[in-house]
Amino acid sequence: MFTLVALLVFVLIGGALYQQVDKGIGRLPEAELDARYSVLESSINRYGNPDHWAKISAKLKLLSEEDKRLRFWAISGDPAYEYGNPEAPVREFARGPTGIRDLYLPGQTYPLKVLISQIPAREQRPALRFLTAIDTETFRQTQHHLLVALISLAFIGVVLASLLGYWVARIGLKPLIKLSEEALKLAPPRLSGRLHLSPLPPELDQLVSAFNSTLERVEQAYTRLESFNADVAHELRSPLTNLIGQTQVALTRGRSAEHYFEVLQSNLEELERLRSIINDMLFLASADQGSKASKLTRASLADEVATTLEYLEFILEDARVEVRVNGDAQVNIEKAHLRRALINLLSNAVQHTEAGQRIEVQIDQSAEGVTISISNPGEPIADEHLPRLFERFYRVDASRHNSGANHGLGLAIVKAIAQMHGGDVFVYSGEGRNTFGLFLPV
Repeated sequence: MFTLVALLVFVLIGGALYQQVDKGIGRLPEAELDARYSVLESSINRYGNPDHWAKISAKLKLLSEEDKRLRFWAISGDPAYEYGNPEAPVREFARGPTGIRDLYLPGQTYPLKVLISQIPAREQRPALRFLTAIDTETFRQTQHHLLVALISLAFIGVVLASLLGYWVARIGLKPLIKLSEEALKLAPPRLSGRLHLSPLPPELDQLVSAFNSTLERVEQAYTRLESFNADVAHELRSPLTNLIGQTQVALTRGRSAEHYFEVLQSNLEELERLRSIINDMLFLASADQGSKASKLTRASLADEVATTLEYLEFILEDARVEVRVNGDAQVNIEKAHLRRALINLLSNAVQHTEAGQRIEVQIDQSAEGVTISISNPGEPIADEHLPRLFERFYRVDASRHNSGANHGLGLAIVKAIAQMHGGDVFVYSGEGRNTFGLFLPV
């Protein structure tokens, strides 16, 4: 690319320069002819006797000997007033119009530049045609040498530009090569490293900043993935361990039919839990692939909350918790998915609400969309936990207390359902109440 750019620049500049110099050199013969003739014109026109003409001839001879490029001819009806022994081609050429013209003579490579002047008669001298000529070979050779010099300099310039461009490119790309070597060292589990090379050109500095930001996001995703894998293994290991342990105990010796029934019933509960985890994982995987809510129906959110409360009636009675619903809105939803999200939110609120207290469900509509907020009284949640509550398997209680009843995917499913409707989730804690909810666009 350096070579092509340099070649283009030198060709354009060299061509323009050659055109300008060529025009200047082309005007030099004409300028010199005008200068020579202006010196001789007054002498030729002033006198017209033979003695004076002899002096003019001597002067013309002297000028021709001093400058071999110059030639003079004088053509008239009287041979005594002629000069230069003009031959037939010259006489024929002199009959043409006055002014500067090119004369091609046999045996010459380059033409003569000739100024033809008409001298009027004076005293004894008749009217004559006076020809001032200059050989253009020197000018043509100068043009040729200039062209050769421009081509040679252009070639040398292109070669130098290519070599210097290669050198500059090597220097300029050296930081990028080092960055590549540093980037190759960053691989799991060593994702905490960052590119720290300085000083860097502004373009590479911007690249390093963007790359480091990407590394930070990859590290966070990788950390979440590791935590997620560990959580999945833990959640699946517990019911499997229970299943295997209970079955092994039951098979150690003969048992009554009633005992086997109890073991099978307990195993069924663990299997149901495993199925619930697997179904939730499959649902979240489908949501991660970009699934959208497609079977939309316009419905009343207050009616959907009421239907969900009927489903949770026995749970609410056992927990001795009251639920109050405020507000309503009409919105396009996929009912099955929204009810699942409401069940998860209400179950979460009931689980963390003491007996005799009340859960508030608030439905608000604005120009942008609808918010469903479910608020329950309880211990405040620390700020560092709030952004992660909707992550999979994340629990505020690191000891996984009560994990058998809740495997940590409920709020993650709520977030997935909100996103499938084009919305989002939110949570905030304060003034003795914890509020979880979701936003659905109009």
